[in-house]
Amino acid sequence: MLLIGGGKLFTRDSEHPYYENGAVLCDGRLIKEVGDTEVLKNKYKDAEYIDAKGGVIMPAFINAHEHIYSAMARGLSIKGNNPKGFLEILDGTWWTIDRNLTNEFTKLSAVATYIESIKNGTTTVFDHHASFGEITGSLFAIEEEARRLGVRSCLCYEISDRDGMDKSRAAVRENVDFIKHVQKDGDDMIKGMMGMHASFTISDETMELCNSEKPDGVGYHIHVAEGIEDLHACLKDHSKRIVDRLYDWNILGEKTLLGHCIYVNPHEMELMKETNTMVVHNPESNMGNACGCPPTMEIVHRGIVTGLGTDGYTHDMTESWKVANVLHKHHLCDPQAAWGEVPQMLFEGNRTIANRYFETPLGIIKEGAAADIIITDYIPRTPMDENNLNSHILFGMNGRSVVTTIGNGEVLMKDRVLQKIDEEAELAKVREGAARLWKKINDGR
Repeated sequence: MLLIGGGKLFTRDSEHPYYENGAVLCDGRLIKEVGDTEVLKNKYKDAEYIDAKGGVIMPAFINAHEHIYSAMARGLSIKGNNPKGFLEILDGTWWTIDRNLTNEFTKLSAVATYIESIKNGTTTVFDHHASFGEITGSLFAIEEEARRLGVRSCLCYEISDRDGMDKSRAAVRENVDFIKHVQKDGDDMIKGMMGMHASFTISDETMELCNSEKPDGVGYHIHVAEGIEDLHACLKDHSKRIVDRLYDWNILGEKTLLGHCIYVNPHEMELMKETNTMVVHNPESNMGNACGCPPTMEIVHRGIVTGLGTDGYTHDMTESWKVANVLHKHHLCDPQAAWGEVPQMLFEGNRTIANRYFETPLGIIKEGAAADIIITDYIPRTPMDENNLNSHILFGMNGRSVVTTIGNGEVLMKDRVLQKIDEEAELAKVREGAARLWKKINDGR
């Protein structure tokens, strides 16, 4: 058994939200007991003890929209690529990268992403993958690294017609094969979804194929109205708005996750609400790609399950929170906007999204929940309790405040040192692989 104590414990459990000197007892992959540190230390004298040293103990983060395939893009300059708009960013940067990814590069990208996730306190990732250089086996390659590094993951492959129908059909098959594979496993660490790129790169033929091939029990993970071009294409080609098209193809539902939703109207929001469809906001990416600010505050106020992701832009969920906080204040010219909505997305919305796929309760510290716990080195200089914790996190912490990360009862990082792998040796492989990928992209070899 593992006992984490000696810190200010914030559980995100409304019945017992805060312990001034709290402790969590983990028995295998689950939390067995929560309480006062001295009481639990005396009760479980033989448990391995991790001292929070007065820092903050809280549930590990969940990232509701990640892109592992983009991991080796940092610092990359692609010859002749000077994008002026969102479509040029997609084709010139991201699609160029993914067309050159083999399963070897995909695995290295997964290693880089999972290392950063662990170091920023994230133990559950919903990833949306694309590697049109090698489709078959790509999700299985990511799964291998997820299990090796100990990060809970819900994976899908990005179905798209952009590189031809043969590759589109191969993408459908990769999703189907992977979903069936993980449904047989049952260890609650890896799940699958049907991934789709976006409406404007998916034909009716492919929509129909997805409908007929999708295994029961899962939904779709798709980009929706991320750019205005997606909406314009849907209106031109299908004479309807994007969410209407998805509704007509039976894409919406409680297991489906819609990314971005920048150019959606109130009618589409009503469809999301009626079908209990989930939404994930990715503020930093939207701003970086100059796509616009989504009506996320209205989406949240309508009671639509809304989570927070990073879109591969960062692996630090607190960074995504900080950006969302100022984005919506600025966009709405309202200094009160986003104070409650964004932490609700991060701590409640992401938990709801995750628990629609994973059976073990996530994002909360209580008996029977997953032993996914982080310790930060944050020592407050002003009073802190359950009533003002979010303000302390927003203004006082970042991902690098995390010093210890426990996932599924395993210590993945302790005192900033990764425990399951040799970080420097792994990153040396990533750097070497990135150099080869860049050369392949720019020199064709």
